[in-house]
Amino acid sequence: MARPPDPASALPATTPRPFWTIARRDSVAGLLFVAPQLAGTFVFVLVPLVLVFWYSLHEWNVLANTFNFTGTRNYEQLLSDPQLPGVLLASALFSGGLVVLNLGLALLLAVLLNQKLAGITVFRTLFFSPVVVSLVAWTIVWGFLLQHNGGINGMLGLLGVEGPNWLRTPTTALVSVIVVQVFKNVGLNMVLFLAALQGVPRELYEAARIDGAPRFKQFRRITLPLISPTILLTSIITIVGSLQVFAQIVVLTQGGPGVSTTVLVYYLYQQTFQFHRFGYGSTLAIVLFAIVALLTLAQWQMRKKFVFHEQ
Repeated sequence: MARPPDPASALPATTPRPFWTIARRDSVAGLLFVAPQLAGTFVFVLVPLVLVFWYSLHEWNVLANTFNFTGTRNYEQLLSDPQLPGVLLASALFSGGLVVLNLGLALLLAVLLNQKLAGITVFRTLFFSPVVVSLVAWTIVWGFLLQHNGGINGMLGLLGVEGPNWLRTPTTALVSVIVVQVFKNVGLNMVLFLAALQGVPRELYEAARIDGAPRFKQFRRITLPLISPTILLTSIITIVGSLQVFAQIVVLTQGGPGVSTTVLVYYLYQQTFQFHRFGYGSTLAIVLFAIVALLTLAQWQMRKKFVFHEQ
């Protein structure tokens, strides 16, 4: 009698799973796409950050070709630097004035340019055009205008007003640098605010008008909460940018008069490349990095309280 066939032998042989599955191919493709960004972050961010910290523990004299370990001496010198309080004050005043004027003016312009009027596109282009102008060229032109016998005082003279020497007195010099920077970059924040305003549903304003809400209350209760993510983004960008201002200081005031416009980045440049104190300059760079990181982290944490979509 014939033996019945084994049921297991009747089953087809299982095909081995290929190594390059769709999931693995997608993972490799994703890694290849982000690899340039990761390599750039490692080479141009992480490695320099580690090297700056290492240099801050040394005294590097390029002219004498010496590189000596000094430990925390540069940090101790930082605490006793008589010019540092004035530098930090100038940095705080510059950043505070720039953020308030830039964001306030950008939001005002965005609200005005959000109206459906004939020729409004031309005004949007005019307000945005300084953003694409060369920073150095823009600053040089303003440097001529702000001279004692420059264009601004000339126009004031036509009105019978004697203008000050804008770049040679501490208060007007700082205000002048802030205004020049505001006019240079206000167009970028204006465009961001304009895009956010156009994304607010019109039905909310119509419902508010039916309920009798005035325009200011509509702006405070509807517009500001709904564009709060854009406000957070622009504030972070503006604050970080204000702490990195350099070209305007070099061209307009060279940090003067005194230290009234010597912001932290320019003071870092002076100590490192003019006085050849690379170790102390690296210490100042660590301080700048810590300030930017703390401010950015604080703003990011505040989003849970002030940003509409995070509440």
